[in-house]
Amino acid sequence: MTRNGAHVIVVGNEKGGSGKSTTAFHLAVYLLHQGHTVATMDVDSRQQTLTHYVRNRRDWARNKGLTLLHPIHYHLPLARGDSIKENQGAEFDLFRQAIGDVEHEVDFLIIDTPGFDTHMTRLAHCLADTLVTPVNDSLIDINVMAHIDPVSGEPTEMSHYARLVQRARSERMAVDGQSIDWVLVRNRISMLSSRNTRQVQTLLERIAARLGCRVVDGIAERVIFRSLFPTGMTVFDTLDDELLGGLPSMSHMSARQEYRTLVAALHLPMRKPGRAVDLTGDSDLQGFEEMLGSEI
Repeated sequence: MTRNGAHVIVVGNEKGGSGKSTTAFHLAVYLLHQGHTVATMDVDSRQQTLTHYVRNRRDWARNKGLTLLHPIHYHLPLARGDSIKENQGAEFDLFRQAIGDVEHEVDFLIIDTPGFDTHMTRLAHCLADTLVTPVNDSLIDINVMAHIDPVSGEPTEMSHYARLVQRARSERMAVDGQSIDWVLVRNRISMLSSRNTRQVQTLLERIAARLGCRVVDGIAERVIFRSLFPTGMTVFDTLDDELLGGLPSMSHMSARQEYRTLVAALHLPMRKPGRAVDLTGDSDLQGFEEMLGSEI
């Protein structure tokens, strides 16, 4: 069954360094500035980049006496017991409790996933209304999505991650009849046109056609994102001389516009909460749990 609740955005890719956490946090802060209520969830127990970003923001605001917008944040660690079955049960209970805490309290729930396959990664993907997969503008990163025939340039075999997503989509459809809008986001785009850039665009479009997803332009390669992380700030915050060490640059302004364009391309329900799965109690989440196996 479905009902009104939080629109779930999952940011996922099994390639480390693809910009998942930066994308997730900037989406969260942008939506906060648009007047929406937002929760963020970090299920990457190893890196915890999103959690560090949130913590940096809170510490910076407290130390500088700033009034900043903050999402409700959860960090969900992996269970460390000897039994895989018991670990997955404990993780499911933790995940369900966190979802239940916020699903009717916020407009958007943004979940950042690790660059490797875990039980909570699969649970998160099954619940996605919108799945955002940042892909660096590199042929190496495209290989994480699919193997490409070097002669024809056609995708020949889907990656483990692509199969994980396709299974999540099938399970979501079987449980509640809803589809997952899967969006491949070109990330760290070179600002100079090149043969590699054009080749990446062509290959991504071929992969998207095969997987039933869509490709949108994301964010160019910019130093500003690395410089903002220690303070937990984003390009959507009001940044003055003291915070930036100078006036906002053209790169800062361009990055802000790129994220606005990205959000528009995601077609999010910006005026009212989206339709979401019933996530608590004897809900569809239990159905996902029962359908998930240990291997793809």
